[in-house]
Amino acid sequence: VLQKGLKENFADAQVSVVDCPDLTKEPFNFPAKGICGKPRIADVGGVPYLIPIAQKEKVYDLNKVAKDIELPGAFILGAGAVSSRVLGINAELIPIVQTKSEKKPAVNGSYVAQINPADKGCLLEKYSSKYTDCEFGLLANLYASEGQPGKVIEVKANGRTGELNFVSCLRQTLEKHYGEKPVGMGGTFVIQKGKAKIHIMPPEFSACPLNTDEDVNNWLKFFEMKAPLICQPVIVSRDPGFDLRVEHTHCFSHHGEGGHYHQDTSPDSVQYLGYFQPAELLFRIDRPQETHLVGRD
Repeated sequence: VLQKGLKENFADAQVSVVDCPDLTKEPFNFPAKGICGKPRIADVGGVPYLIPIAQKEKVYDLNKVAKDIELPGAFILGAGAVSSRVLGINAELIPIVQTKSEKKPAVNGSYVAQINPADKGCLLEKYSSKYTDCEFGLLANLYASEGQPGKVIEVKANGRTGELNFVSCLRQTLEKHYGEKPVGMGGTFVIQKGKAKIHIMPPEFSACPLNTDEDVNNWLKFFEMKAPLICQPVIVSRDPGFDLRVEHTHCFSHHGEGGHYHQDTSPDSVQYLGYFQPAELLFRIDRPQETHLVGRD
């Protein structure tokens, strides 16, 4: 299903089932070897807690989320916002955490992408270099598993010929094929060659309400960042009525760039390599009662 859909949007696409590579090795350097074992997705909080006005009191903990999704000790990947209570500012969180279990403390391999106060560029830092907690704020889309080796879906796509970004292409392909039945996936992919459009939220929350997508885009800071970028996507083909964010991807690198992935900007030369696992369960945590569809791309 995925290969057929990708070939409509990329010059070359190959999808196969393979053994998950050891994700503790380069370029991932994750705290767990794989993305297999009781795979599940959690959508926590939501964009309505960020806009139109940020509700800074919305703070969560990945160790508690792991228990809430009935997988204490889970290995969690995904995309979210930092806890401004901890950092004192707003920024992009790239969560990569082996949550705590009865036997082991948490291992936080997350990254933070923020606007550098010195030059207004991207400042990417390892979370554990400054902080010891596993908090996040406002919203997160998370893929969780036991972090085990096993069989995964390997996706290769080169040379983008269509308008859709890599993640949207995967999601819309699933939606087209499975229709009403929601299918969720998570994992990691690498933009091996090329460049990508990435945003980072400003350190200050907007004082004025952000009421439209245009307001949001004027508030966000956009960058073109270069490969290799290691990305953590969470995808649900269709919202079954839980007010989900159906796709959300954050990325980091080893050259100081990272943030929220929008699209590659070098369609001719771009190369994607990803490893995905379909999720068995979906959890909706602290769903906003008042909602809207602004700022969801």
